Amino acid sequence: MAEEQIAKGEEFARKAERKIFCGCCAVLGSNYEEAAELFNKSATSFKLAKSWDRAGSVYIKLSKCHMKLDSKYEAANAYVDAAHCYKKISTKGAIPCLKQAVTLFTEVGRHIMAAKHCKEIGELYELDQDAEHAKTYFERAAELYELEDATTSVIQCKSKVAQFSAQLKEFQKAMQIYEDIAQKSLNSNLLKYGVRGYLLNSGICQLCLGDDVAINNTLERYQDLDPTFSRTREYQFLADLAASIDTEDIEKFTRAVKEFESATPLDAWKSNLLKRVKDALKAREMEDGDLT
Repeated sequence: MAEEQIAKGEEFARKAERKIFCGCCAVLGSNYEEAAELFNKSATSFKLAKSWDRAGSVYIKLSKCHMKLDSKYEAANAYVDAAHCYKKISTKGAIPCLKQAVTLFTEVGRHIMAAKHCKEIGELYELDQDAEHAKTYFERAAELYELEDATTSVIQCKSKVAQFSAQLKEFQKAMQIYEDIAQKSLNSNLLKYGVRGYLLNSGICQLCLGDDVAINNTLERYQDLDPTFSRTREYQFLADLAASIDTEDIEKFTRAVKEFESATPLDAWKSNLLKRVKDALKAREMEDGDLT
């Protein structure tokens, strides 16, 4: 079955190449429409054979045919199809194709499509543990979604930007983003239930900066932003952590984390940042011990 489909794919591709070659020699120009149809059949055959690299390369040729026909939208979709074939093998081949698609979708004003695939690029960089590039593409996706007032998608992408900013130790930037999206979410009945989570993340970023005074000022600012926040477990958790840092009490810090986690498991991102805070607290305790 696979060998038969590969043979079909190769034959369709050869016919498509001949159409382009003959067209280039013809007075009336090349027959890119017929070549595009044949390349599409070729790519489909290679996909059925699970020959993903061949399918991907043919979709790129299909995209170039669409560009000759001045059909940027169809060309962009062909690049997306190519990317999804390459994704079956690795992210390295997929990302350049998605970047081409984003450029073309943007040029024809299809901002939602461009944003969707910018986000997909960000997700692929995240899989590769490339936080810097992941942040860049989630940021671009948010900008494109904003052009179409897609508030929920904007917030989702900006939350990822904040996440990667914190991983890159850009804590002030992460805090600002989390506070901004908390503010936006308060204005929506659908999104307001996520506010305490965003403020918790922002507060953890503030703890990473190690400024005792700023931590308490931040908690006051959160109460001004959302008066209901002071009645949440998230607020109490941050207050307990701030108190333990103020008194340099590692046991109290550890106890606060365990108590919160017993009801609400912490994700890896929060756990890693809290470990950073705890390590800094231990270092301060040791320094104070050396001075006495």
